[in-house]
Parts: sequence; C-alpha cells; structure tokens
Amino acid sequence: MKRLAYIILFIVNCQFSIVNSTFAQINTDRVMLMGRNALYYEDYVLSIQRFNMVISAKPFLSEPYFFRGVAKFYLEDYKGAEADCTSAIERNPYVENNYALRGLCYVNLKNYDLAEADYVQSTKINPLNQGSWHNMVLCQMEQKAYERADSSLDVMIRQWPKNAENYTMKAQVAFAREDTTTAEQWLAKALEVNPYEGPAWSMKAMVDLNRGKYREGEEDLDKAILQLPRNAGLYVNRALARFYQQNLRGAMTDYDAALEIEPGNYLGHFNRGLLRAQVGDDNRAIEDFNFVLEQEPDNMIALYNRALLLDNTGDYKGAIRDISAVIQEYPDFWTGYQTRAQIRRKIGDTYGAERDEFKVLKAQMEKRAGTFKSQAKTRKMSERNPEDYNKLVEEDNRQPEREEYASEYRGRVQDKQTDLVPEPMYVLTYYKRNSEVSSYIPFHRIVESFNTSEQLPLPLFLSNAETNAPEKRIAEHLDDITAVTEVIADNPEVTGLYLRRAFDHYHVRDFDAALADLDRAVALQPQVSISYFFRAQVRCAQLQASVGTSTLQPLSPTTEAKIGYGLALEDLERVVSLEPDMLYALYNMGNIYLRLHEYDRAIEAYTRALQVDSRFPDAYYNRGIVRLLDGYVEDGLSDLSQAGEYGLYGAYNLIKRYSKGK
Repeated sequence: MKRLAYIILFIVNCQFSIVNSTFAQINTDRVMLMGRNALYYEDYVLSIQRFNMVISAKPFLSEPYFFRGVAKFYLEDYKGAEADCTSAIERNPYVENNYALRGLCYVNLKNYDLAEADYVQSTKINPLNQGSWHNMVLCQMEQKAYERADSSLDVMIRQWPKNAENYTMKAQVAFAREDTTTAEQWLAKALEVNPYEGPAWSMKAMVDLNRGKYREGEEDLDKAILQLPRNAGLYVNRALARFYQQNLRGAMTDYDAALEIEPGNYLGHFNRGLLRAQVGDDNRAIEDFNFVLEQEPDNMIALYNRALLLDNTGDYKGAIRDISAVIQEYPDFWTGYQTRAQIRRKIGDTYGAERDEFKVLKAQMEKRAGTFKSQAKTRKMSERNPEDYNKLVEEDNRQPEREEYASEYRGRVQDKQTDLVPEPMYVLTYYKRNSEVSSYIPFHRIVESFNTSEQLPLPLFLSNAETNAPEKRIAEHLDDITAVTEVIADNPEVTGLYLRRAFDHYHVRDFDAALADLDRAVALQPQVSISYFFRAQVRCAQLQASVGTSTLQPLSPTTEAKIGYGLALEDLERVVSLEPDMLYALYNMGNIYLRLHEYDRAIEAYTRALQVDSRFPDAYYNRGIVRLLDGYVEDGLSDLSQAGEYGLYGAYNLIKRYSKGK
C-alpha cells in the first residue's frame, strides 16, 4: 500500500513538473515577445530587462542574445552588442543576422577586417542578403582592398543589375584609385539605370567642381539635393559653387540650410561668418566665429576674423585681445600689427600704435618686400596662413561622400515606401512628445469624458506623437498591475478596472495581457467606444512589432497580419458606429488600409475623416501620399498643399520633389 502511495506521489510530482515546465515555457515566450515589442518601440532599457529575464531562464537560446545585442547597438554600446552577437553565434552559428549585426558593431569599433569576415559569413548563409554585400564592400574600401571591393561589386552587379547603387559604389572605388575616367563611366551607368540616384549626382558634382566647372557642378548638386534633401554636405558644396559664380545670396542660403540640418557643421559656420561679414551683418557673423572658436579654440584665422568684427562693432578691447593672441602665435603676421595699430589709435593708445607700426616698417625695410597673398578665392582646411583670413574654406580633397552602412535592425521597414512615409496613427497614451510645435490639437469628447471620470492614475492623451514611458514609470505601471489585479479579484464586473490595467500592460509592452483585459471590458460593456478604439490600437501595435522584429526586409502583408488588421478595422468601424464624428478612428482605418496596400479604401477613409474636420492636416498628408503612390500626382500634390497650409510643413519638401517629376 505504501509502495502504491509512493507511485501515485511520483506520478503527481511528474505531472506537476510537466505543468511547471510548460508554464515556464509560456512565460519565457511571453517575456521574449514583450522584449521584442519594447525593442520595436525603442524602449531599449526595458527590452534589455526583458531579454535578461529570458537569458537567465534559458541561457542556451540564441535569439535573446541577438535581440539584446540589437538594443545595445541602438544605445551605442557596440562592445556589449558585439559580445551578445558572439554569444548568439556560439549557440546558433547558422543565423545570418547574428553575423550581420556583429559586423556593424565591428564597423563602429573600427575593426574593419573582423567586420568583413562577418559579412562574408553572412553572405555564405544567405547569398541574397544585399545589405551584407553592401557593407562588406565598404569594409573592403576602408582597408584599401580595392581589388576585393571591385570583385564583390561585380558579383552584386550580376545579381542585381538594376540597382544603380552598385554602379555608384563602383565609381567610388575608381575614385579611391584615382581613376577618374573609369569613375565617370560608372557614374554614367548608374544614372542610366536610375536618373534619380542622388549619390551619383553628388559624385559627378565633385568631378565638375574639381575641374572648375562651377555652373555644371551646381546643376549636379541641385539634382543630388532633390534626392538627398537632408545631407548638409551637399549644401556646403553648392554654396562654394555659387560663391565662385559670385552668387553670394545663394551661397548664404545654402549655408543656412546646411546648418539647419547639421548645426555643428564647421565649414558652414566659418564660411557663413565670412559672407555675413562681407554684407555687413557683423553681429551674426561674430556668432558664427564664436561657434568655430568653441570647437577649435586655437583657430587663429577665426580669431582674427572675430577681431575685425569686434572692431567694427566697437568692442576695441576685445578686438585687441584677439589680435594679440594671433600675433603671439604668428609673430610675423604683419597685417595683424597694422590692424592692431589702427584699433589702438581709436582708443588713444598712441604709444602702442606707434610700436606696432614701427615693427611693420622695420620688417618691410629688412625684407624689402610686402607680404604676398595668394589670388585664390578659397583656402584648404589644413592651410592656416593668417594672411588668408578672408578666404572661404573648403575640404582639402574633394572626395565623393562614402555610402552609409546598411542597418535595418529595428525593423520598421514596412513604413518605408521610398520617402513617402505617412503620418502615424493616433493613439491613446499617457506619454506624448511636447517638443514639436503644431497648430493642430487633437480632441474628442470620449477621451475628455474618460479623463473627467478619473478612472485612470494619469491623464490620457490622444496623440500621434507617442513617446516611451520613462524608466521610473515602468515600475509604477507594474505595481499598478498588481494592485488593480487584487481589486479585480473582489470586483470582477467593473469595466474601468480592466481598462486601467490594459493601459498599464500596454505601456510595459505586454500586448497579449492588454488585449485580454480589453476583451473582458468589451464583454462587460459593449457600448463603450473607447474600449474598441484602444483594442484596435493594441492590435496594430502588436502586429507592427511582430512584423518589424521578425524580418529585415520589407514584406507584403502576411495572412496573419491581414487577419489582425481586419480585427482592428472591425473595432474601428464599431467606434464609428457608436461615435460617427470620431475622425481619428476613420484616420486610423486609412492608415491600416495603406499598410494593406488597399489604396482606394485608404482614400475613402481619409476622405470620411476630412468630412468631419476639413482642417485635419494628417488626413490630407496621408491621402496625398496614397494618391502619389497610386499614380494620381496632381491630386496628391493638392492634398499635400492643404496639409502644409494647416501646419504639416514637411509636406512642402514632398511637393518640391514630386512636382519636379510631373
């Protein structure tokens, strides 16, 4: 009998162990999913915490090390990311992304030979990974292994003959070998394949500028900027081309544009300072030279230019201070002595002025010659002759800009249709960005009513500029989940409690738990429209994170995604049936249809939103994008114009670009 009892106890224990093991498996998978959700939404610290939990429970898995490496990579912890990728490779050496990410880490650590080896391994596993081929070529160029780079590009051209970027990189290799003739041939081929290849136009411009063909160079840069409008270097180069053609106003405009994009651009500040000085804008020129001197306190040419400007604005002591520092560095800078003498006379220091003038006179008598100044209009960055103080600066060698390393690890590739990126969905959130100035303030009474009811611990916002929960808030949400769960145990029929816990789950990126709570809330009170709106939001967030973190390549919507988006659309239709003026539900429907490539339905949804509010800029913007994608350029540009008029000023850049192609 005792033996039978032991057998029964053993069987029960085994069953209990199996249940526990299954529970651990479910928990681990769920935590892994939560980590990937957080990673997609750029909650890198939170995602690392989740992956740490998975690694602690199952250290033999490869995947959590890889995704933790991705999070560290975006936090710029390249050494830590490289170590995680190595751990992932040790556990599974047959996953190409492990090598591709570690290659990027090595690139940022300047270990180009190790990076190349990883990209070679990545392309062996998947020969069609174009990003790895691209990065491998750049690593080979960094090592000046031009023959290997050429060979790799030959393979890429055979595999992807319609990709103009491959020919542009061929030209880049030829430039590195100082073979300009071959480079021009490859550039011509690149532009034949794709007349809108911005880097090719940029390289062609460098050839023209080096040959003194400034008008042709400017035209090439016009085309490059049209395709690469956020590249500060292109504006700096076009400013020089315009300067050589005496177009000072145009040059000034380009420097302004370059510094708007890249506020720390040294050439932009220095040259704009000189141009401002030429047109008498002394105070703002001083600001530019102040910036240069903050970056390079020993830049004597900038210091002398600031001295001249301080003299013009009446700060004679400051001017003498700056010139004296320059003379101390360059004792034979006779122009400096002459200038300081003139300023000293202005403040009544006759003795000091005469001493400076005597030094200049003595030097001229000894050398029997004045100072020779080059007739060139510009100087190279490495040239520090103070006599060239009034010359614009250019790079020592005009080389074409390097291609960027390909990196798509965060995975929002489904949002990228060239540069036609729609405005995001409107969501219910505790956290929104406040830094962006916008004339449009989203509002709907159901959100206001919900806030007034004080069912939530924080005010709820309706926004399409959601930001992540601060780290200190994550712990508060987790504590609130525990507290609300205890209350629900005694009050299982209170809808507001499920909604409150759903918002907590959403902000810690546990979408499955949020959906479970929302399903319960809808079942308890089917007429509460905010539950349907939020459930659609969570479904979309879950789908976007799932697609985004599972692939590095843009894909058409999968069957699973179509089903998920279909459920979200049903929820939004339910919102509209309960609240016909809920334009944000209609707008979000348009965004879903856009993701599903159902352009006619997307246009219809945006149009319905605009019938509710004819001044809704996001709906105009996204409808314009859909119409451009669908080939209706005139209608699309008209919508973008309306979006710009109502405050979405980025629409004007698209109008400029796409009106050129009509």
